[in-house]
Amino acid sequence: IFLRTGHAPLNKHLHHIRKSDSPSCPHCPGVNETVHHYLLECLHFRHDCHTLIGALGRRATSLQFLLMDSDATPHLVSFVNRTKRFKTTLGEV
Repeated sequence: IFLRTGHAPLNKHLHHIRKSDSPSCPHCPGVNETVHHYLLECLHFRHDCHTLIGALGRRATSLQFLLMDSDATPHLVSFVNRTKRFKTTLGEV
């Protein structure tokens, strides 16, 4: 749900609530770490993104599809677990 609301513990949101010094992605200098960036653009997670696209096809390039379609949910959960981006915050999803 936090990915849908934009309140994910990613630097863009954390910076907005004064919990991070910078809104930038820790892997992509100068780029804000948003939900869209994390799921679809971050070079650090590109292999995981390709796995997601491989499982869901071209529809996986749509943030709306990834966040709202029930077909995408198990694959999205797998992506989050594989990247371990939220492990210190949420543990295993």
